[in-house]
Amino acid sequence: MANRKGKADDPFVHWFRTSSPYIHAHRGRIFVIAFGGEALIDGGFASLAQDIALLYGLGIRLVLVHGARPQIEERLRLRNAQMQIVNGLRVTDDVALNCVKEAAGTVRVEVEALLSMGMPNSPMAGANIRVASGNFVTARPLGVHNGIDHCHTGLVRRIDAGAISHVLESGAIALISPLGYSPTGEVFNLTAADVAASVASALAADKLILLLEEPGLKDSRGHILTNVIPAELESILQRRKQISDELRQSLTSAIACCRSGVKRIHLLSRAMEGALLKELFSRDGVGTMLTAEHYESMRTASIDDVGGILQLITPLEEQGVLVRRSRELLETEIEHFSVVELDGTIIGCAALYPYQSEMMAELACVAVDPDYSGDGRGDRLLNHMQQRARADGIKQLFVLTTQTTHWFRERGFEPLSVDLLPMAKRKLYNYQRNSKVLVKSLEGV
Repeated sequence: MANRKGKADDPFVHWFRTSSPYIHAHRGRIFVIAFGGEALIDGGFASLAQDIALLYGLGIRLVLVHGARPQIEERLRLRNAQMQIVNGLRVTDDVALNCVKEAAGTVRVEVEALLSMGMPNSPMAGANIRVASGNFVTARPLGVHNGIDHCHTGLVRRIDAGAISHVLESGAIALISPLGYSPTGEVFNLTAADVAASVASALAADKLILLLEEPGLKDSRGHILTNVIPAELESILQRRKQISDELRQSLTSAIACCRSGVKRIHLLSRAMEGALLKELFSRDGVGTMLTAEHYESMRTASIDDVGGILQLITPLEEQGVLVRRSRELLETEIEHFSVVELDGTIIGCAALYPYQSEMMAELACVAVDPDYSGDGRGDRLLNHMQQRARADGIKQLFVLTTQTTHWFRERGFEPLSVDLLPMAKRKLYNYQRNSKVLVKSLEGV
């Protein structure tokens, strides 16, 4: 039986409904996904392959770039050899190159085999995924740095974007190894992150997704950084000296990719079960997203925001926290509102009604989505409205509140008599509602 109140009690139904905008948005898009060779040796690739199959089934065009570091190291160990690393850069001699070619070939075949599985009664059943590989990457030698010849270690020189696009248009997944080839037939050892970032840039991909072996990119308090911009990520690389060479290479490649025009780069911990799905089909995600600018913005509202504002404030109106506003009223007053927008969704709002003759303004309809109320957004929204008021020459900001008095008092608001409100507002004061009146001086703020 349908829920008469229109609210989904089933968590699955709620998740499916909230994920549907992302399902529509991702269809037909190009995602480049990079993962290390570790995924093939710890048993984790089976579930990752299932998630990749699901993305493929949802109409997302996929390019997979795999690494092979542990497989290379194992082959070097069997030959009693090792790959020298100088300042985070590998030196690939002749022995190491043979190990690289063997390892990359083995990993490529294993990935193709796992993506070809069509076992009944499994998420891969009936997937019928076609995978195509090729010499899509032209490379050049890294050369001599500080007197060290890095031999067969290389850098990406060019990506055959046309050939990869042809693979995607044929309905197949493109699978790319961390190898590059020169016009003279040489083979170079590349980093998977460099290849993935270069491919994403060449294809003008919608997303680059780096599955990291580390737990994730965290702040000083141990919390995952949800959104960073290139300058912030560069600052992290400069400050933190304990970052592994692999993670440093991944972050450096991500920065270059972002600055080349790829709008969103996702940094996810591969160890998290279902990380791809949680990141791509939920509003909050589970990893770090690198964007050219912060994807959460605070701005003046437009008529297109009315629906989002109503969805945000209606529950508070039903609880009596806010005064009811009809859609028609909201549309006529929309220029008074500012909103906090997160990834296309309104998660906060406030309105400012100036009384210029008294150099006062009312701060009204302050609301933040409960799911986002613990990260200081309320304070940032208040600061934004104070700045907006000061820009209009306002000297005092007042609020009328019934249930949030203490929140405003903690932020410098003081009690004010109703008789001291602007005359126009005093005439509209609802004595039955009996709202508390608080005021804050903006001079010196």
